[in-house]
Order: sequence, then C-alpha cells, then structure tokens
Amino acid sequence: MENRRTHGLRVVLVPPPFQGHITPMLQLGSILHSRGFSITIAHTEFNPPCSCNHPEFFFLPLADNLSGYDTSFWNLLEVISVINVNCKAPLQQYLVQMMEKLEPHDKVCCIIYDTIMHFTDAVANHLNLPSIILRTTSASNVLAWDAIPRLQEGGYISLQESLANELVPELYPLRFKDLPYQKPSKVVLQFTADLNKIRSSAAIVWNTMDFLEHSSLSQLQQQYQIPNFSIGPMHKTAPISTTSLLKEDNSCLAWLDKQAPNTVIYMSLGSLAMVDKKELAEMAWGLANSDQPFLWVVRPGLVDGSEASNQFLELFQGFQERIRGRGLVVKWAPQKEVLAHSAVGGFLSHCGWNSTLESICEGVPMICRPCFSDQMVNARYLIHVWKVGLEMDPVLERGGIQRAIRSLMVEKEGEEMRQRAIDMGQKIKRCVQKGGSSYNSLNDLEEFILSWSS
Repeated sequence: MENRRTHGLRVVLVPPPFQGHITPMLQLGSILHSRGFSITIAHTEFNPPCSCNHPEFFFLPLADNLSGYDTSFWNLLEVISVINVNCKAPLQQYLVQMMEKLEPHDKVCCIIYDTIMHFTDAVANHLNLPSIILRTTSASNVLAWDAIPRLQEGGYISLQESLANELVPELYPLRFKDLPYQKPSKVVLQFTADLNKIRSSAAIVWNTMDFLEHSSLSQLQQQYQIPNFSIGPMHKTAPISTTSLLKEDNSCLAWLDKQAPNTVIYMSLGSLAMVDKKELAEMAWGLANSDQPFLWVVRPGLVDGSEASNQFLELFQGFQERIRGRGLVVKWAPQKEVLAHSAVGGFLSHCGWNSTLESICEGVPMICRPCFSDQMVNARYLIHVWKVGLEMDPVLERGGIQRAIRSLMVEKEGEEMRQRAIDMGQKIKRCVQKGGSSYNSLNDLEEFILSWSS
C-alpha cells in the first residue's frame, strides 16, 4: 500500500511498563510509522522504553508517582491499579497541549492503548478521539480471562484445585490448571473485569494469525461486535531493531556461529519470572547432564529478585567443569536473532506470547515451562493443539529437565516436533506476505485509521 507520509496524521500509543507489552506496542508503532503515520509513545516514568533506540518516535513520559513504591513482581496488580489512577490526568493534559501546538495540516487521529492501560479510554472520550485496543496476548488467553465470571457463578473456582486435570466447560482444550489464574482474589477479579471491557474502543488489534487461532478469534469477534484486526506476528513486519528494556549480549551470536546446526538448546524464562536458588541449581544441572550445547539466559532478578543472579552459578561446585565450554550463560540475549540462528534446535521457555511467536516463526520447537498468567494457556496450545511443544513437569527437577532436553534435541519425538514447527513457520511467512491474511488485515487497519482523517 502507498506510503502516505504527507497526510500528517499522528497516532498516540500507550503501553504499560512491562517488556512483554512494550515490545508489541513499539512494533506496532514501527509498522504504522512505515505506513506514513507520525507516532507518539506515551509511557510511564517507571520502566520506560529507551527513546535512543527509536529516533523516529516522539516519547511522552507520564508522571506515575511510583517513586518509592513497591514495584516488585509480587505487587504488579497494585502497580497497574496505581498507574491507571495517576497517569490519567498527565496524559489528558499533554494531549491537550499537543493538539493545541500541532500545525493545521497535522492532527491526532486516534489513540491505541494496551488494555491494561484502560484509563486511556476515558481520556480519549474526553478529547473526542477514537481509541483502539491492542491485545498483546493470544486470543485464546483472552477467552480464558473472559470465562472467570461464568466459572465463578458456576461454583467452579472454589473447586479449581480438585478439578486441576479436568477440562474447563466450553473452553476446550484448557484444563483448570491451565487457566491464567488460580484462586483469584478480589484484586484479581477487579483486574479481570477491567481487562475484559472494551469500553468505547472502536476496534481491537491482535498480534496473532487467523490460521493459528481462527476459532478463538471468531468467538471474540461475535462477542465484541467491533472490527478485529489480526496482523501478527508483528515482529516479522516491523522495521525496528530492538525493543528490549535490558542490554542484549550480542556476543552470544558469535558463540552460536561455532555450534553445529540444530544442536543448541536455548533457555530463557522471560523478563518477569523468578525462581529460588534450589530451582536455579536444578536447571543448571539439568542442562549440564543433558550433554547438549546450551545458551542460558540468567537475567538480573531471576533468582528471588536478586540483581546478582549470575553469581549464584559460581556456588555450584563442579558446574563449570561439567559443561566444559559446552554452555554459555548470559544476562540477556537478542532473542529473535538467537531463535533465527541455525545452531538453535530447541527453546526451553516460559511460553510468553512474544517468545511463543518468535519461536514458532523460526520453526523452533519448545519445552514448555510456564510460570504464570497467559503462559499456561499458551503452553497448553503449544503442546496439545499445535503440537510443537513438549510438556515438562512443573516442578523444576534436574532429571526431568535432562530428559526433556534429550527428548527434544536427539530423539525421534523431537525430530517430528521440529518438522511440525518448520511447517508452521512456513505458514506464518505466507500470512505476512502480500495477499496473506495478516498482510490484508494490516491494510484494513490502515484504511480504518485513515477513515478518521477528515
């Protein structure tokens, strides 16, 4: 589609301050910028994206009053609640000032916000601006969250533990233990209610593909009755370099260059999950005993929130001798490039949605070790529906880790799974190519936004 740089339309994007949500929002901004839109990123002062990596965007910091506040993983829902209260007035004030200063040929045409940042809808209404929701998880996960009120009314929530391995009514293939919540508190139920509302939003953008989640997307289309645009995987369309909040260690790519094809198991539990020292030890020895080359991300904060996570590895007597240069441990990796490397044959993952998309796009099968929220839903689909994921005992134990790695990397089960992942990756490539479903949906989204230009 023709680049319309001269139309002078500005889109304001509002992401929450978490890596898994900032990444797709920046990718969407990059895609829209390449289509001719000017982009403003309105972000919290807490955990902001690095503006130096994106000179094409205008960044608008929102005062969140979180200084001195407990922003740890265990307090995330409270942090989200505070952000939705504190950032409303600053966003409204800044947008009023921006709109007054814009040239006559320029205008803010809409606001796109992550559903976590639901205060944005009230600001858009006050300023008479259209708003669009960006959903950064899978469509199937949204259906799982939407089921909470129904399950609670049916008395299932109180029985959730005893029903752990039973299928959830009307939510196949999910079992109760796959749901993105366990024994939801009042805070979780309020968060769910806020998450599920579309308010006055005019459309929903999904970072997924129609062929991958056709049934879930169809159900949600019927439920919401507003335009839905499935334009994923956005990282394959976005002309952007990095969206990482942490410094990436690119030296691991040179190390991968020295490894044989499909021999390296890559392991990362994402940007938020935490383990204790015992679990770290089990992971270390599971990797060591697998006799497989590995690249392991041990980020600051992984071990009980400690910023010195890598130092714990030094406590494991004999670990370095056991791996004999066969493994590499880094604080953070350029994950998209790692998964695209020919040496990588498997991914032991927390199954966050970004990681899931990045892995299947490159035809890399996964060992699923979900930790919380949507990760359980994604893991169930990877294992049971798409059949490109291997289930691992949720109790991190070295023998189980060793067996899972060997099964994926050197046994027939892993070969068959890898071929299915490669086939899925080819389907995804066709989605984003001209004439593909995601390509066409992106064109439709552009036309939808342009319809507000007058």
